[in-house]
Amino acid sequence: MAIHPTAQVDPGARLAEGVEIGPWTIVGPNVVLAQGVRVAGHVVIQQDTTVGAGTTIHPFCVIGGDPQHGGYKGEPVALEIGENNTIREHCTFNRGTPGDRKLTTIGSNGLFMTGAHVGHDCVVGSHVTFANHATLGGHARVGDRVFLGGLAAVHQFGRVGQGAIIGGLAAVTRDVIPYGSAWGNHARLHGLNLIGLKRKGYGKDAVRRLMAAWRALFEGEGTFSDRVDGVAADYADLPEIMEIVAFIREDGKRPLCLPGE
Repeated sequence: MAIHPTAQVDPGARLAEGVEIGPWTIVGPNVVLAQGVRVAGHVVIQQDTTVGAGTTIHPFCVIGGDPQHGGYKGEPVALEIGENNTIREHCTFNRGTPGDRKLTTIGSNGLFMTGAHVGHDCVVGSHVTFANHATLGGHARVGDRVFLGGLAAVHQFGRVGQGAIIGGLAAVTRDVIPYGSAWGNHARLHGLNLIGLKRKGYGKDAVRRLMAAWRALFEGEGTFSDRVDGVAADYADLPEIMEIVAFIREDGKRPLCLPGE
């Protein structure tokens, strides 16, 4: 371990081999830093936080801070961060609240650019990208491989499904389906995240079928509920479409982000 002499590390913190801690950094009680974690100078890891192996935290971040919730009275709550994340300057990740999960969870291999914020009780997947100052309100859920544009903000209790892309400056007040592309203020659904699907290895035929399912779901005849049932029956062999169907049928706390709304 390489710990700068000006750093303050609580006796209750647990540091694995290869951990580096820079100058004027504070590591509080019940913090666990796994192998190879690198923490730059002027960082606060407040308490009750686990950081996975290989994660790098840049200067002026506050990680594991108290939840920004008026009802929080100091109860034991936690934050868990996965492996190989890059957390850039001025990011703030809060612990959970007793009224929900008591835990905020962040996956692995994410890139959190300057000023990104993850609120209390959020669940964030792996391989995500949060551009500068992207923000999650409390209790939000973000799937794997989601891209949040700069200054985008997801409303508390909001959901963003796997593989979705959110444009910069978008105010996301409605749930965004998996693989959706939403932008604008307030955010509207404009189609599928075709760039993300192609990067994931989808060929032209697969993309055509996904687009056909999209049109049947959002531009077809009948009620929306009937269209969901029809798409579920006609495209049962497409896992991505079935994931969208399951997302829609889930009892979310926010309304669904739809085209034209």
